[in-house]
Amino acid sequence: MKIKANYANEPIWRESIVHSKMPKDLKTLDEISHNLWWVWNYEATELFSKIDKALWAATEGNPVLQLQRLPYSRLEAITKDESMLKMIQIVYAKYHAYMQEPKRTDVPSIAYFSMEYGLSNILKIYSGGLGVLAGDYIKEASDMNVDLTAIGFLYRYGYFTQSLSMDGQQIANYEPQRFDHLPIEQVLDADGKPMILEVPYNNFVVYANVWLVNVGRVKLYLMDTDLDLNSEWDRSITHQLYGGNNENRLKQEYLLGIGGILLLEKLGIKKQVYHCNEGHAALINAQRLVNLIQKDNLKFSEALEVVKSSALYTCHTPVPAGHDYFEEPLFNKYMSQFPDKLGISWQDFMDMGRATPGSTEKFSMSVFALHTCQEANGVSYLHGEVSKKMFAPVWKGYFAPELHVGYVTNGVHMPTWAASEWRKCYEKHFDANFYNDQSNEDIWKKIFLVDDEEIWNVKLTMKNRLVKHIRESFKDNWLKNQGDPSKVISILEKINPNALLIGFGRRFATYKRAHLLFTDLDRLAKIVNNPQFPVQIIYTGKAHPADGGGQGLIKHIVEISHRPEFLGKIIFLENYDMRLAKRLISGVDVWLNTPTRPLEASGTSGEKAEMNGVLNFSVLDGWWYEGYQEGAGWALTEKRTYDNQQFQDELDAATIYSLLENEIIPLYFAKNSKGYSPEWIQYVKNSIAHIAPNYTTKRMFDDYINRFYAKLANRSKILQQNHFAKAKELAAWKENVAVNWDSIEVISVDIDHNLLNKGIEVGAIIKASLVLDKHEITGDLGVEVVRFHTDISSQTDVIKIYGMTKVKSEGSKEFYTIELKAAEAGSFKYGARIYPENKDLPHRMDFAYVKWINI
Repeated sequence: MKIKANYANEPIWRESIVHSKMPKDLKTLDEISHNLWWVWNYEATELFSKIDKALWAATEGNPVLQLQRLPYSRLEAITKDESMLKMIQIVYAKYHAYMQEPKRTDVPSIAYFSMEYGLSNILKIYSGGLGVLAGDYIKEASDMNVDLTAIGFLYRYGYFTQSLSMDGQQIANYEPQRFDHLPIEQVLDADGKPMILEVPYNNFVVYANVWLVNVGRVKLYLMDTDLDLNSEWDRSITHQLYGGNNENRLKQEYLLGIGGILLLEKLGIKKQVYHCNEGHAALINAQRLVNLIQKDNLKFSEALEVVKSSALYTCHTPVPAGHDYFEEPLFNKYMSQFPDKLGISWQDFMDMGRATPGSTEKFSMSVFALHTCQEANGVSYLHGEVSKKMFAPVWKGYFAPELHVGYVTNGVHMPTWAASEWRKCYEKHFDANFYNDQSNEDIWKKIFLVDDEEIWNVKLTMKNRLVKHIRESFKDNWLKNQGDPSKVISILEKINPNALLIGFGRRFATYKRAHLLFTDLDRLAKIVNNPQFPVQIIYTGKAHPADGGGQGLIKHIVEISHRPEFLGKIIFLENYDMRLAKRLISGVDVWLNTPTRPLEASGTSGEKAEMNGVLNFSVLDGWWYEGYQEGAGWALTEKRTYDNQQFQDELDAATIYSLLENEIIPLYFAKNSKGYSPEWIQYVKNSIAHIAPNYTTKRMFDDYINRFYAKLANRSKILQQNHFAKAKELAAWKENVAVNWDSIEVISVDIDHNLLNKGIEVGAIIKASLVLDKHEITGDLGVEVVRFHTDISSQTDVIKIYGMTKVKSEGSKEFYTIELKAAEAGSFKYGARIYPENKDLPHRMDFAYVKWINI
């Protein structure tokens, strides 16, 4: 027998984690580290940095991982350092006092559902604006002490980490998260074992671990399917945010909606209002309907009244293509069991997700949300108007301006996004109650009393910090990827804190027009190469891995930045995340935003810049359409000059160059003997005083309470009283109207057609009367005259409504009259429509039956 010279099987490893034992006196550090309260309290982050500055940087500001890796000798040294112990005590006392405040009872309780949450760069469960907005929102709920519980996913790989090849091609790297390194804790059951949520899909069950993130006083529960109980096919449901194909997207949205409600049940949590942050969460209402039918013995129509009355859908998407649609066979594969549970047909269930019932449209999560939520809103005034037009096909009897779709303009969590230097400035000069009254412009106006030099020193500190961050954080990667070390060193040396720094950071979608500044390279080269007035432009952002156009934009900008005339003047920073975002929005002078109007639903990066004395230069779209004020920033008009987008881009680019050359750059460099421009500081003060207070999440949350949450909670309570008596009554009335709607008969119409035919003079009185027979319909009918015309100057449709007065009833017959005065000249269209009236309806779209009649 020949004996092999070498033979060994593969190593078998078992992981063992060794942590430093936390001394008793330092246990409070561990408690603070596991609550994301530290993210927006700079005293806490300064404390962790002081414990071990190098380790704090190496862990990317992760206190859980820092404490795990901290040598025991350092822990022991801290216990003997009186100044450090005192600092720990002060921070913990602030944290403890914050956590002990009782929940407010004057605001409805809320269940909040979102696919992503941007809370900190170390917890990678976000991709961009939608997630950061959700993270800011629940931080604000904590600060306002609102009873809110949030539901989402704990992604194994999260969103991708971005790197760039030598030629500027984006490389998406999906790096697994180590859950034991994160400020989260696994939820346990009554026996002390990990809680397992069972979510019944069609003919199989998906199991999920449940994790808790303490976000100040708010609890965020995250589902995680990456466990051995699941098949490989199902383990990957929570692997990647927005990853996989359309089927995996449906599985994710099923888990968020159906699983999210089942999770709240398992935790014993009930809320007054259920808020879908985007259509991804719409299926929460499918499970809520099932629960009411199965547990409270309600009919489908009755359950729908209850569910709608307590549900809000927030849309963040300005175009139909951005919403989630599913082909009927795929949707049937996962949802076919629901019609039986609801007591309706498959066709009826599909129609709940279609703008046109009975059609072959795909199932739209957004339409389903509109059909199952009493209230809906866009995320800025302009986006609310765009959403009305986008959703108008759902309620065909009404015109877009009439729809109930409202808006709440997004805001940002000021304590998170204002740099600590700015916060200390505000705390020094503003009212002591500032954080609890952030929308009070009178408090912010005290910025005018702050010495210009103090403002400039804060600005200069932040600019130097940004430059230092770029030099320290990007040098190694650039040396590795750029190929020419001398070029990298040249770029690093040319980054100049004394230059006018312009920042552009956001998701690289083509509609955001990141290329706009490069329309005329010769003109741009003159702007950035003026030695008297140095200008540098810093870009950052990720493109979705499936978005070839967005990736092409990144590559194009990187290629331009490598040209000799732009080297060190145009800079692209890779791997845009919350950490880099905070450095950038606090360290530049101007924040540039150039979306194609009106495709920016809101945008919040510019709002973050506002909190840091950075001036916005943006298209009047999204939040800036409302926020812009002359003398506090710059704007490109919201009006289109050309239908051809290329021509419009060229015009907008020329306007940008002109404003830079003739206004922005001269203003910045009009410096006095102290090295700053007093006129520029005045712009900064105007911006902080008049714009910043209107774009915080404090104002935003107050708006949600006043516009939606309060009325939802009140109406829902009324519908549920006395074993759902009002809900049953309303459902029965709707059923009667629906069954008999086509039997409405117009008995007579009396109007002076001769007057209409020969033309009406301004000031003339038009009289009309109408007799209807509603036959078996119970309740009231409303009749109104609708006048329609197109305003030539603005090219907008103008609708005016004139209600007819019911003068008497005789049995099932009803008599209506109206007098109209011709108040203005022009060409108008008139029509009349009948609609059902009921004082218990929240708005017309809740029961959008309309019958147009010939007058």
